[in-house]
Amino acid sequence: MNVDTSGLAATIDYEKEGGLVPAIVQHDQTGEVLMLGYMDADALAKTIALGNVTFYSRSKQRLWTKGETSGNTLAAISLSSDCDSDAVLVRAIPAGPTCHLGTRTCFAENGRLPLQFLTELSDVITARKTSDDDESYTASLFRAGTRRMAQKVGEEGVEVAVAATADDRDELLNESADLVYHLMVLLAAKGMGLNDVAAKLRSRHS
Repeated sequence: MNVDTSGLAATIDYEKEGGLVPAIVQHDQTGEVLMLGYMDADALAKTIALGNVTFYSRSKQRLWTKGETSGNTLAAISLSSDCDSDAVLVRAIPAGPTCHLGTRTCFAENGRLPLQFLTELSDVITARKTSDDDESYTASLFRAGTRRMAQKVGEEGVEVAVAATADDRDELLNESADLVYHLMVLLAAKGMGLNDVAAKLRSRHS
């Protein structure tokens, strides 16, 4: 995977903090802050070359690639520096929990935005594509095929319209949740997701 380095300054000011710069890792899809580490020039270069986020461990006094023992790697998507060129923002996709305590992030998870749950739901839906679990409704939709998934999207769309017309706020939320879920399943069946929809909306806006 090629790491986008277009946001990096030509020269990073490592000397300001004694040869290291803070590296903030952000989930590429949700914007959630996952962890804070430190990089020297070699760690930054290895991150770009390897594609997995690599830090300089101040306790071990050596380079440390996230997940080298746990397998919970961070696939680097892009790197950018701040306005003073003395900090790095890493956008990455985590494989498993980021924190050594087994949580998604090293920071309090109660600060997560509600929309971030859609990424978790997307991961669950994707995992169900090849599942043979007879008790999984999502897996049953994939087995039923595109026609059934499209039918459910149409049905839920009508239910959303009915609830809105009836001015029933609770039912509108319930039916909207059903619609979004079934749309996500249909998109996943076609190898797409809500990020692709957001990208299309963004292209129209610009």
